[in-house]
Amino acid sequence: MSKLPVVSGRELVRALAKVGFQLDRQKGSHMMLYRSNPPMTISVPDHGELDRGTLRAILRQADVSPTDLAALR
Repeated sequence: MSKLPVVSGRELVRALAKVGFQLDRQKGSHMMLYRSNPPMTISVPDHGELDRGTLRAILRQADVSPTDLAALR
């Protein structure tokens, strides 16, 4: 498994937009991303730096590997 990069919530949203997610809404410090095919909703905290466990869980839900994330950034 490759090492997870240090990213902010907004950087992660920009990277996930390249694989089909779009910002649906934001309430407080959480941004909700939606993808229509296949349908999926993911919550991304709007923090300056995401914890490794949080980032790993979001990537797992979005079916994106850490190496794919590095290529999307």
